[in-house]
Amino acid sequence: MKIYESAEDYLETVLMLRERIGLVRSIDVVNALGYSKPSVSVAMKKLRENGYVEMDHEGYIHLTPAGEAIASRIYSRHRLLTQFFIRLGVSEEVAAADACKIEHDLSDETFEKIKAHALGGEKPKA
Repeated sequence: MKIYESAEDYLETVLMLRERIGLVRSIDVVNALGYSKPSVSVAMKKLRENGYVEMDHEGYIHLTPAGEAIASRIYSRHRLLTQFFIRLGVSEEVAAADACKIEHDLSDETFEKIKAHALGGEKPKA
């Protein structure tokens, strides 16, 4: 199943928020992304219907294993690309923004080569 960039962004945001604040609600996603409450509500409904998130009876969002896998993949790309760009001399703000732009579209092959280069020529880990 093809997952769209916007869905990847939502899943990544839930993961990032969970790491930062623990339990995550839709309002936290609204505040983090700056989207409207109705937009986030619709997105969370679609992510639930597609099996990427679950909501408990208190309204907390939890990533399913499928959602966790996607979020982790995108977030690890984001972190590595941001650090790589910073090491190239790009400001932290621009590096993070550029990483967001390409983390979704970069092929696995190209990402693995960047990863190997960023790790000083080490073989990329699976």
